[in-house]
Amino acid sequence: MTAIRKFETGLMALVVLTLALTVILALVAPDYFTLSFAKEDGPVEWSTALFLLVASVVMATHAVSLWRQGRRGAALLTAFYGLLFFMAAGEEISWGQRIFGWESSEFFLENNKQDETNLHNLMVGDVHLTKSLFGPVLTICILLYLVGLPLLYPKGGRIAALADRFAVPVPWLKHAAIALVASVIIAVLDVDRKWEVYELIFSLVIVSIFLIPQNPAKTR
Repeated sequence: MTAIRKFETGLMALVVLTLALTVILALVAPDYFTLSFAKEDGPVEWSTALFLLVASVVMATHAVSLWRQGRRGAALLTAFYGLLFFMAAGEEISWGQRIFGWESSEFFLENNKQDETNLHNLMVGDVHLTKSLFGPVLTICILLYLVGLPLLYPKGGRIAALADRFAVPVPWLKHAAIALVASVIIAVLDVDRKWEVYELIFSLVIVSIFLIPQNPAKTR
């Protein structure tokens, strides 16, 4: 077993552990879950930021490899994917604002739900911009990627061709299963900040996909 395979296996084990711990804490110690485990700047949030950053680094290394192979278009797309996950990692921890203690600019103080320097908590009047406009669309896109694509890709055709053309790392069926199980578990739990765990599961699964996709020859 290669080092990458071992690491990917560890990620899957961490997904199972996280879900099990989430269920136990949510049922047995909901206050601890909300105020410690899944709190702002808690272990769940920082782990999410870390693995989003890892996903970004993996994409960056693949982009360099693709560029050296002369596959410039695929390299630029892969670099763009990596940039998106780098930004997601920064957004998760408000770009380190609470670490370094800088003050938000006047714009963010007036328009950010938490008075922080990030985009995902922007408000337009009383409307939470990201949650209201992008949340449902983003959730559908993520589920289509994690559940739909691994089912359609092996059949070939236009979907598979587009995924390969745009250097999209294709999930495996195990990732689809994890996404569905995690969605059900998180949905039925009645505890505050449970969606923070959902984000952590997503970040772990994404790293797994990027490391060992169905179409490695097309993405690195």
